[in-house]
Amino acid sequence: MITPIIDEDRYQTYPRSLGIYSNNHTSKASQHTARCCRYHRLLYLNTRDLKLARVKMADNSISGRLALVTGASGGIGAACARKLASSGSHLALTYSTSKDKIDTLVGELNESSKGLRISIHKVDMGSVEDITRMFQEIQDQHKAPVDILVSNAGYGKRIVDVSDIPLEEFEYTLNINLRASFLLVKGVVEGMKAQKFGRIIFVSSIAAYGGGINGCHYAASKGGLMAMMKNLSSRLVQYNISVNDVAPAMIEATGMIPNAAAVPGVVETIPIGRFGQPSEIANAVEMFATTGYCTGQSLIVAGGLK
Repeated sequence: MITPIIDEDRYQTYPRSLGIYSNNHTSKASQHTARCCRYHRLLYLNTRDLKLARVKMADNSISGRLALVTGASGGIGAACARKLASSGSHLALTYSTSKDKIDTLVGELNESSKGLRISIHKVDMGSVEDITRMFQEIQDQHKAPVDILVSNAGYGKRIVDVSDIPLEEFEYTLNINLRASFLLVKGVVEGMKAQKFGRIIFVSSIAAYGGGINGCHYAASKGGLMAMMKNLSSRLVQYNISVNDVAPAMIEATGMIPNAAAVPGVVETIPIGRFGQPSEIANAVEMFATTGYCTGQSLIVAGGLK
């Protein structure tokens, strides 16, 4: 039972719409009515305050959270790992073939971010078995659910003409860029639901909007990723799980654009007049990770390209 607390000042200003008037009554009946109204008004206020206490508060700190970053040996993945580590997140990092690069990154992170748990996992994102094994390794090593998923690992062989794209290439591209993200979400979502916290961030592409320098196979994989993000965001928001994507274009020091010489003449087409940097994509990823109120959004980071 809630015990009302006498609050004469608040009583005096209680809205007349609730049937409580000035307490300057003279008759016993009026005084009795006023006392009853006062009790019910205070009961109302106490109940209301309890309801307000149950209102969700923002929880945007990622310090001590566990972030899974796929494709962490590449330019964007490594930049995301550095950014999340600088915010105090523990890391589970995947790579496919570049063991030397991931070892260098982990050495750097261990030096700059002491006290964090960092694990590395060799994973072919086209293999269901590898992804399943990875989740078991993460559980064994961190003994904690994944709080933040950055699905960054991707593939995109540049073939522009649809007539030149083999069926096998189309299927492989979708497996890496779309199916893998589906499997990753399935692997993390139950833990996120249980703790009522989660951040799912896909690294997509401007190709999802039909642009870019690649062919329709790549565009289809990234367009599907954006559609999946939109669908998941509406279904997971009730669990305090946000789902967003970052859609870059023309980012150098990546597999698709290792340097300007790999895509001659392209930089001149970028309105801002330069290529993007992996660290700029990592900035956007961190924003989504630390902004739980933002969900269902696709952020183009493309130097003014449409």
